[in-house]
Amino acid sequence: MPPAFRPSRRRALAAATLALGLLLSSTLTACDGARDTPSEGPIRLSIFWWGGEKRAELTERALQLYSSRHPEVTFQVTWQGNTGYYDRLSSQAAGGNPPDLFQIDDNYLTEYAERGIILDLTEHVRQNRLDLTGLPTSLAQYGQVAGRTMAVAAAENTPGLIYNKSLLRRHNLPEPRIGMEYDEFVDWAAQVTEATDGKVAGTMDPSADYKALWLWLRAQGKELYRGRQLGFTESDMTRWFDLWRDARADRATPSAAVTAEANSGDVTRQLVATGKAATSFMWSNQLPELQKLTQDELGLVTYPGAPKAQWARASMYWAAFRGSRHPEIVVDVINFLVNDVEAGQILGTERGLSANLDVRSYVEDTLTDQSMKLTASFETSMVDRFGPAPTPPPRGHAKVRALLISVAESAQSGRATSKEAARAFVSEANASLAGG
Repeated sequence: MPPAFRPSRRRALAAATLALGLLLSSTLTACDGARDTPSEGPIRLSIFWWGGEKRAELTERALQLYSSRHPEVTFQVTWQGNTGYYDRLSSQAAGGNPPDLFQIDDNYLTEYAERGIILDLTEHVRQNRLDLTGLPTSLAQYGQVAGRTMAVAAAENTPGLIYNKSLLRRHNLPEPRIGMEYDEFVDWAAQVTEATDGKVAGTMDPSADYKALWLWLRAQGKELYRGRQLGFTESDMTRWFDLWRDARADRATPSAAVTAEANSGDVTRQLVATGKAATSFMWSNQLPELQKLTQDELGLVTYPGAPKAQWARASMYWAAFRGSRHPEIVVDVINFLVNDVEAGQILGTERGLSANLDVRSYVEDTLTDQSMKLTASFETSMVDRFGPAPTPPPRGHAKVRALLISVAESAQSGRATSKEAARAFVSEANASLAGG
């Protein structure tokens, strides 16, 4: 949002928030008829998410704020680490007793929508009981399955090329910039390797990174998926592997053994943090965590290619159980978590940047970590450059991601040619998608 426009929007939003808070302290929202009935009595909603202790602390504080405004609504809170989260959620769903409200990501959104587990929110959005007008358009779109709103972004995140600014300054090298084409980027990376006498490779090899592949495809007008199949051909995949084969030959990337260290996505093993490469292909909100791992100053730009290939992605969503006894209240809780300024300030950036742009502007002003400030500024600057969101991935996406790492490593190590790796990936990925 343009800086000159912020103050007036903030004043208006603050006034509206105050008025709404006063209203809600004495009565229930008029649009949620079920809560207007005193005879309904106390309501206890179950809520489930994955994350660490900090996320739990902040989320529970936000929920307590909701209950302070709606004393008749309390929450049964359950949370755990990411490992085993979906196993537990799936077991609850199979037993017909999922939580009223739960956290989900784009690995499983389509599957849970197709299985009829989550509540269709479309009508609630249409009647403005659930307000998505403050979200970037592509972020709101990315909660839709088959044209229906099935979940709402709890926060926003996008892929980010994180690079070592200090290293580049030491060697009088230019920084990567938004909109660099891949060929230009690889040439730049080879120059970095040469300038450091091969001690630091210019870039990690991202051929195993599904995000990089997806954005590379979108820059060419294609998608990672088309329904329950891949949205590209074996020839496209061969060109992708050839691109990074040639980059390895030009010494723009490190050896396959070094590259493999980072393919898991583990932040602590990323080459920009371990000093083995000048850039890493990551999520933008991982910049602060990476910065803690190195004394050098890190920077952030988009992945190579046209910025319009990117979209405002939900780092995770809030979804409601289709069989909840209190759907209107669950929807109001989602609306509160996403759009309320005070709730947004409590939640901060733990899940990513606030989905609502006005709430985000308030949160940005409270940030003290310079890396998180840079991340927030980057995301905000991209709002008007994002392209339309793709359809969330189909069932089987998690298997495809794991398969890409395995097949890409065979190409990186030379155990398979680009064509052989491409053929194996396309065949096995389509089989996994078809089988669900």
